[in-house]
Amino acid sequence: MKKIRVGVVGVGYLGRFHAEKYAGLSDVDLIGVVDTDQNRVSQLAKKINTRAFTDPIELFGLVDAVSIVVPTVQHYRIAKLFIEKDVHILIEKPITATIEQADDLIALAAKKGVIIQVGHIERFNPAVTVVRSMIKSPQYMFAERAAPFTIRCTDVSVVLDLMIHDLDVVMDFAGSAPKEVSAAGSAVITNKIDIATARIVFENGCVADVSASRVSDEKKRMLRVVDGGNVYLSDYQTQHASISRKGKSPLSEFVANPIETDRRDTLADEIRAFVKSVQEGTTPLVSGIEGRRALALATTIAGNITERITGFVPVP
Repeated sequence: MKKIRVGVVGVGYLGRFHAEKYAGLSDVDLIGVVDTDQNRVSQLAKKINTRAFTDPIELFGLVDAVSIVVPTVQHYRIAKLFIEKDVHILIEKPITATIEQADDLIALAAKKGVIIQVGHIERFNPAVTVVRSMIKSPQYMFAERAAPFTIRCTDVSVVLDLMIHDLDVVMDFAGSAPKEVSAAGSAVITNKIDIATARIVFENGCVADVSASRVSDEKKRMLRVVDGGNVYLSDYQTQHASISRKGKSPLSEFVANPIETDRRDTLADEIRAFVKSVQEGTTPLVSGIEGRRALALATTIAGNITERITGFVPVP
């Protein structure tokens, strides 16, 4: 199969890993990496034996696909440049800063026949995929995501930075559209929301409680799913999963058993899936439409918190 010519735009903390993963794929030709920091991009290009650029337009005509790993406020502008040049894009979450921008990119990509994959990496986590394959009709979910404060990614609220991962997963697990949501939260260190919680009621009756904090003293990424008499636990950090159910003893014991998972490099899996979609012309696991869906719910939640609306409101 013909090699896919790829570039990476933005090689900060996460973009550097994108570039390294592409460089290790035999069916990819990593044409170059782009960053406004000349020193940073030159050092990385030398390390992984590719070319360094400081302007995305320097990749025009050289690549079939790109990863866009820049601050959220720049997603729309850069993604549109490449889609207009018929270049497929893997864009980090959230897809864009606004729903209107997402709609514009999705419409343009459909017109140009271009693939958009959004970087909701937890969809590739084995602790998530194994539970998803086992659940039938979840009634309740609880997702908790917390991290110590870091200056990285503070250009957006914690809802768009961290919670959006879990919003994407619980919507996928529920298999139903969100009907209404209630939310609360607050700014703590930044001038944006740093800690938040939301309750989502889905059209099929499933309920999900989702919390996120970037001012925690510990790192935690967990999801619990109640499905009938079973309670599933996914630990995103360890990539371990378990199932708990009532034991056979007459006493009301609850017995947990591990679910076998194989530890995976989720970013490598995400990038391989993107390359495969480009090669085969197939819809990616997390398309632009699904990225837009997560953004819409996150936007509603963040808006309610900012406006201090704590009651339930319909999800557009």
